[in-house]
Formats: sequence, structure tokens, C-alpha cells
Amino acid sequence: MNPSTALATSIVDELVRCGVRDAVLCPGSRNAPLAFALHAADTARLLRLHVRIDERSAAFLALGIAMRAQRPVPVVCTSGTAAANLHPAVLEADRSGTPLLAITADRPVELRDTGAGQTVDQHRLFGTAVRHFAEISAGAASPRCRSTVDRVVAAALGSLSGSPGPVQLNVPLRDPLVPDHPGGDPGRPGGAPWCAVPTGGEFTAPLPLDPAAPTLVVAGQGGTGPVPPQLPVLAEPGSPLWSRSLRSGPLLLPAALDGRAPRLLPEQVVVLGRPTLHRSVQRLLADDRVAVFAVPPVSSGRIRPLWTDVPGSVRAVGGVPANWSPEPGFGAAWQKADRMACLALDSALGSGARMSGPVLARALLAAVPSGSQVFAGPSNAIRDLALGAEPRADVEVLANRGVAGIDGVVSTAIGAALVHPGPSYALLGDLTFLHDSNGLFAGPDEPRPDLALVVANDDGGSIFALLEQGAPAHAAAFERIFGTPQHADLRHVCAAAGVAHTRVGDLDDLVGALCSGGGLRVVEVLVDRADRRALHEKLQNAVESAARRAIGRVRDVVAPS
Repeated sequence: MNPSTALATSIVDELVRCGVRDAVLCPGSRNAPLAFALHAADTARLLRLHVRIDERSAAFLALGIAMRAQRPVPVVCTSGTAAANLHPAVLEADRSGTPLLAITADRPVELRDTGAGQTVDQHRLFGTAVRHFAEISAGAASPRCRSTVDRVVAAALGSLSGSPGPVQLNVPLRDPLVPDHPGGDPGRPGGAPWCAVPTGGEFTAPLPLDPAAPTLVVAGQGGTGPVPPQLPVLAEPGSPLWSRSLRSGPLLLPAALDGRAPRLLPEQVVVLGRPTLHRSVQRLLADDRVAVFAVPPVSSGRIRPLWTDVPGSVRAVGGVPANWSPEPGFGAAWQKADRMACLALDSALGSGARMSGPVLARALLAAVPSGSQVFAGPSNAIRDLALGAEPRADVEVLANRGVAGIDGVVSTAIGAALVHPGPSYALLGDLTFLHDSNGLFAGPDEPRPDLALVVANDDGGSIFALLEQGAPAHAAAFERIFGTPQHADLRHVCAAAGVAHTRVGDLDDLVGALCSGGGLRVVEVLVDRADRRALHEKLQNAVESAARRAIGRVRDVVAPS
């Protein structure tokens, strides 16, 4: 067996021994030995192989599988710009703590700095975004090769550091790149990995919380933990605590911070995970009147330096005390205000005769069956879900919130759906859909998910209407440089990929489209973005007005400030 084939066979075999069950491959010449080895493992049903032609989409597909399955998933590519195209997904995996294995084939070391084609410096290509970098060259002894793979997988899982995330394994390969005959070293007997890597310990130091202080819990993606029932929770979609979240919380916080609803302002905030979605939450965490305490993810052995986007405000890091019994009055005030605010919110949204983003999100989450998975796209999609939908404990919500990029969302949603045992859905905007339309394409032998991609098509980027760029003073330039309408016909995009497409215009048609058929399909919903800014202001005013009325009715449980 030639050295490149032997190395690739050992790498793939050791990955399987380390628990890898899915792998994503992009075709290429330099990574051919790895491709043959992965194909052989797929044929032997040792893992499931997914082949994609676009490295960026492939990396996000691997990210989605790893995010949902909570196990390491390799994406394997050839050298040069192919490796560079993995970088966006690596960045997302870094911030979201997802065990993504970037396995980059490379030219032999003797071809570096010689002007050889398709040769770039791939050594530590992704910089500090990866937890670990390793390189194995063809001809390396099998024990060293296998132990290197073990360390790479352990680093991705955070077994030693307590900080899971992406890793890079760079593999320079020499000709010949095709197998001459099967075989390879057997590895450890019994299918065991070459090296056993211990896991880190739990971080259990209790937070120095004041049980009498008005306390609000803020949970970002992945943020969870034991929270006393009397505490108000403001959780983002993607947190396991979203099902008990104060739905109107992000709209109520400005009134609390600006003095219009002072009884809702907490003295201390417990942060679970990494909240990134709401500007009002970021304002709260940066407010010097509030003590901020951060709780790391469960099973974390070492604290990462960044738990919120305003790390300077974090007073202490630890766990919620087991015997903590906070005073219930503050939570009662929040619950009363939220109930009244949600009634006003739904009344302001209306019945959906005129389709808006929040109305669509509300209808989608209400319609999906129990046990479903919903992947929320960036920008307006996840915000509409947080604002319009009634949280459900029986539906799992995922999102790319590590760096919250627009790229790779279609592929990530497909990857997550491929390992979810029930039906899957995704809510995303038209620009997000077009940005990763390559993710729709897959060869005839590739596994297909049961996934409905619900595209809120408002022909542009309406998220900017809610930001400073959407102010009336910038109206002359807004549409061209921020609204960016594409006038794309999504039917033709789907037809090119062989994906079923349905366009709906009202809620009844939406529910029918969601419930009919299976497999990968696109449900396009026409949404009006002309009044997005006005709608948001209307909702904000309705919520604040209802909350002020509610607060006046809970004077018996909340002392005047």
C-alpha cells in the first residue's frame, strides 16, 4: 500500500474509533486518498458520507450535523482555496462551541514556497479560531498518526480544555494519490481508539448571589441550567429555557432601563450561555446599575474568557447555588407585565390578513408537530420567532448564533435535519436563502433530509429597516445599498436543484404546505417589508403601554421603587 493511501486509511479508521458517524467530503485531487478511505468506510456502513461540491456549503453542512448530534463531524477538502472556504463555518463553530473537524489535504512540504500550483500556506490557516492544529504527513508511523487523530477529536470535544470547538488537521499527501491495493494497519484490537483521553471536571463554584435582590435570568444559545421557578427568564430561541421565556421581555427592557417601568429593572442578572440577539439585552448587561453573573455551559472544565459581548460587566463566573431561594415578588411583577404585554402584542400583530415576519413565525411554530426541529435563520427570522411565536417545550430550535452570519444557513439546516429523528423546518429570509442556494445541490446518492425551508420573501434585507440605516434621513440611499432587492424567482432556483417549491400567500395555505409531503422542499411565503420599521414601533408602544398598566396592578407584591 502506498504511503498516502496507508495514511488516509488509518486516519479514517481512527476517526470511526473516536465516534465519528458522519463525514462531509468535497471532491478534489489532493484529498483523493481520504476520499477513497471515506467511501470505503461508507460502503462498510462504518459512517455515513455526504458529498458536496462547494466547500463553504459543505463545512456548514458538517456544522449542522455536529450541532444537532453533539458529536464531532469532519469536513474533508483538497488544498488551496478549497481549504480557505471552510473558514466561515470554522468561525461559527468557534463561537458556538461546535466540534467541527476541518481536515485539509495539502501539497507535500517540499512543494511549499516553490511556486507549485494550488499550494498555499495552510499551516494554522484558521488562526486562533481553532482549538487545536495538527499536521500528519504521509509516511508517519501508525501509532503517531492515530494518537494525533485522537488528540484532534479530543480537542474538538473539549475533553481536556472544557471548551469544545473546531480543529484543523492538515494532511500533506504525496503521489500516488489513488490506492494500489487494500489493507492498512489494524489499530488497537476491539475497535478501541489508540489513546484514551480523559474528560475535564465540572466547574461547581457557586455564584455570590444576593437572594433578596431583584434578579433576571438571561439565556443565550445553549444556555441552560437549574433556575428557580420564581425567577423571570428572558431566553433566546436556541436555549433550552426558551419554553419558559418572557416573550415580550426584549421589548420591555428599554422601558425598564429608561425609567418608564423602573420596577422591572433587575439589580442582578444571571447569564446562561452567550446572548447575542437583542440590543436591549446588551444594554442591560452593560448597565453599571446591574451586577452581571455568568454561568458556563454544563460539563465545562475550564472557563472561556468570553461569556457575553460585554465581558467587562461580568462580576463573577460560576454556578447557581443549589439552595438559592430568591424573593418571588420581582418575578411576579415580570410575569404579570409579560402576560398583559403578550395580549397587546398579539392584538397589534393582528390575524395575519397582511403577512408580516412575526405573524409568519407565530404561525410556523404553532403548526409544526410535536418533536419537530426548527432552524432559525439570522437577521429577522430568529427575531421574528422570538417576538411573534409562542415558545414550545416540545419543539427544538437551533440557530447559527456563534457569529450570526448569513452564510451557510441552508447547509447548516440540512445538516441538522439529517440527524434529527423527526420532521425539520427552517425559517429564513430570501437573501439568506440565495446566499447559500448552493446548499440545495446534492448528488443522486446523497442522503436527503425531511426538511421544509420556509423562506420569508420580502425581496431584500429588511433587518436594516430596524437599524440606524433605516431612519428616514437615509431613505434616498436605503433601497439600493441596504434593502438590496434581487427580484429573484425562487421557483427557478429550486427547479435547477430538483427541489420541490410551493409559494403561499396566506396562513391557511402555509399550514397546508407544511403538512403536505416530506423530503427537502421550499415553502416560499410572500412578506411585505414596507412597514417593517413602523410595525416594530407599534409593537414596542403596545407592549410598554400594557406593561405599565400591569405593573400598577401588582403593587401588593412589589415595593415602590
